[in-house]
Amino acid sequence: MQLDKQFVLDELRKAGQNQHVEKAVQELPEKIDHNEHAQVLEKFGLDPGKLAEKAARRGLASL
Repeated sequence: MQLDKQFVLDELRKAGQNQHVEKAVQELPEKIDHNEHAQVLEKFGLDPGKLAEKAARRGLASL
């Protein structure tokens, strides 16, 4: 699943991972594949699977 960079940054902030936000801004591409970039997401304390679920739920809610 493709995730927007802003979505990931928002999730970092919600998780209280503000210390990782600036580094994530520099390291993550604009479109993030939760499988391809799993190691980077985990480095920032995020679970790629949970991010994909949350993004999917958000997308369904906007239909």
